[in-house]
Amino acid sequence: MTMLRREINIKIWFFISWIVVMALLIMASCSGNNEAASTVSCGGAAVTFSQANAIIQSSCATNSSCHGSGSRNGPGALLTYSQIYAARNEIKSSVASGIMPQGSTLSSDNKNAIVCWVQNGASNN
Repeated sequence: MTMLRREINIKIWFFISWIVVMALLIMASCSGNNEAASTVSCGGAAVTFSQANAIIQSSCATNSSCHGSGSRNGPGALLTYSQIYAARNEIKSSVASGIMPQGSTLSSDNKNAIVCWVQNGASNN
């Protein structure tokens, strides 16, 4: 009977170890890369809404399957200051991590502009 218990304990130990390893792998693969946000220096000239909006309109609000008119994706349409301001933190984290825009990438200057605009208060200027 002790040999059977030993085998069961070993199988349980391997099973628990496997679960722990898989959980760690899943957590590591799901953690966003916020390196872009942490390395952005917003000490230069302030980014205006006009500058940030130009990037958002050309890269994000291109059609209804993205964030154009009628979009229901993520925060929805990003056409007006009010819509963009309401989604500013989600926009910042998605852009900084590289999740958005889907199907393309922003230059580091454009990423920095959006991140800095949000970090500096997301003014309507």
